[in-house]
Formats: sequence, C-alpha cells, structure tokens
Amino acid sequence: MNEKPKTSTVLLAAAVCLLPLLAACAVIKQDRPLLSVREYERMIVGRLDAEYVGTDNCVSKCHQHEKIADDFKHSVHGEQIKPETGLPLVNCESCHGPGSLAIENISDDVAQNDEKKVKCDTSKFLDIKNLPTPAQSLICLKCHSAASTPSLALWNASIHALNDVGCFDCHKLHKGPQQKVSREQMAEMCYGCHPEIRAENSLFSHHPLREKKMACVDCHEPHGSTQSHLLKGNTVKELCTRCHMDKQGPFAFEHGDVTENCANCHTPHGSINNNLLNAAMPFLCLQCHAGHVVGSDLAVNGTSVNATPLFNNRCTDCHSQIHGSDVPTGTEKKGVFLK
Repeated sequence: MNEKPKTSTVLLAAAVCLLPLLAACAVIKQDRPLLSVREYERMIVGRLDAEYVGTDNCVSKCHQHEKIADDFKHSVHGEQIKPETGLPLVNCESCHGPGSLAIENISDDVAQNDEKKVKCDTSKFLDIKNLPTPAQSLICLKCHSAASTPSLALWNASIHALNDVGCFDCHKLHKGPQQKVSREQMAEMCYGCHPEIRAENSLFSHHPLREKKMACVDCHEPHGSTQSHLLKGNTVKELCTRCHMDKQGPFAFEHGDVTENCANCHTPHGSINNNLLNAAMPFLCLQCHAGHVVGSDLAVNGTSVNATPLFNNRCTDCHSQIHGSDVPTGTEKKGVFLK
C-alpha cells in the first residue's frame, strides 16, 4: 500500500530536478546572432573622459613595463609603423584606449612605485579580456582591415571567426618582438584546438611538422580561404604540387581520379601506410581497379575463366608512375603509368 506513494514521490522529485536542466538546454539552443559592427565599436571606444598621453608616458612610471616597451619598439608595430611614414600610429593606447586616468595617481618616482608595487589603474583601460571575441578582433581590424588586405579579406566569413577564434588566440603581442607565434611553435599552438591532427601527425607516415621542416600555414590560410579546410590554392592538387612538382604534369596519360584531388589516395596529416596513403596497396588500388589475374583459359568475351587473382604484389612494383605517364601499352594505347 505504501509503494505507490513512494514511487510517485520519487518521480515527482526527479521531474522537479530535470526542469532546470531542460530550461538550461533550451537556453543553449537559442540562436545568438552576431551583433552589428556598430555595437562592437561602442564596446571598444574606451573612456571618453580620458586623454591620450602616449606610450612613453604610459611606461615611464613603472619598471615592470620595460621589457614590454622594449619588445614593442622592436616589433612590427613599433619599428615599421612610425609617424613619419604617414601610416597609422600604433602604440599602447591604440589597443588599450586612452591612458591618462590610468596613470594620474601614480608618483613620478619609479623606484618608489616599484618598491610599493604601485601599478597603473587597469580598470580605466579597455577591458579587453572580457570583451566578446568579435569585439577583441575589431581592435585589430580597425587598422588591419585596410593594412592587411587581401590577407583578411575573407576573415569575417572564415571558420575561425565563426567559431569565436579571435586575433588574441593566436597572436600574443606581449610575448616578444615578433608578436606572432614562430614557425617552430605553430603546430603546438594549432594542436590546442585540433588535437586529432596531433594524433595523425604522430603516425608512421606524416608531413615533416614534427621535424620543423613545415608549418601549418604552408598549406592552410588561417585568416580565411575560399577552399574547404582553409586550404591555400585553387585546388588541392595545385596546393600539393607547389612542393611535389614532379606530380604536376601535364602527362599524356593522367590518372583520372587524381587530376584535381590528391586526397582521393592520400591523407595529408598522417597515415599508418607509406607515402601517406589512405589504405595499403594493393587494397587502395582495388577500390577502383579490378586488378590482374593469372590464367590462360579465355571465354568468348575475353574474360578469363580459370583465372587466379594476382593480389600479392604492390601495384607500384610495375606501375611506378601512378600520377601520370607518357608511356602507352601495346596496341590499346592506354596509359598504364609505366616507368
């Protein structure tokens, strides 16, 4: 007699607990359209009651900023873009906003400031870390949308921008004068969001990213591309033949399936098979070709009746020029990609 009330009570409690979870799921599923550029611009205007004081005044009262200031002077921004060039002036306040209010309560005695660990009031600057990613990127784009054309022409529609990846996720402006990750460190940075590529590049056959002979940007354009996977070039083959020029052709007899897309046979980031092949030979070739047979009893239509399949060789033992050949075979005049 007491079982039913207990069961109903448990079910009621479970339903009550599930309601907030279901409500949270509904919130997650709601569309969150990007704000207009005007709204993001309002976020990065900065304090209207503050004045611009210049980089020298910003860093002169605190020794802790000396390395940052020195790196900036030797950076692309500080060294190449100067007032006398007529190009936009780039300094601390270009990104952080006007700084007069941030330093107004700091003494001119640098040693005393360091001893008492007195710092500028960062709350008077732009709250860059808490800005939405598109607003963070807009701080850079207000100059680079013009200065970096055509590199950033496709940025707003790129897969990175649409997934809230911003400039500061890859460019660390205070880490040194280069202000961008080096080629040697680039793969590790990209692996942070693409761990599956790290796993593939650890396989037996791989492009030499681990050996530091290549970088991700040799094949991918991180700021946007008209190709899938942010690839450079107009086609996959055009991209691959920038390095593998002997596969470019033109050939008298081309391998039909590889004329545009090398990925039909090769996986670019890593494979357990030689030469980055998608599958081991002869099984890779047998996906499209019937293969050769051994036997002499021929039927009416030229098909071997008592034939035995010959699948115990690598196809490239005979067909070594698999990307294309100028050598025909017999009277059939078909290219079999012989060497």
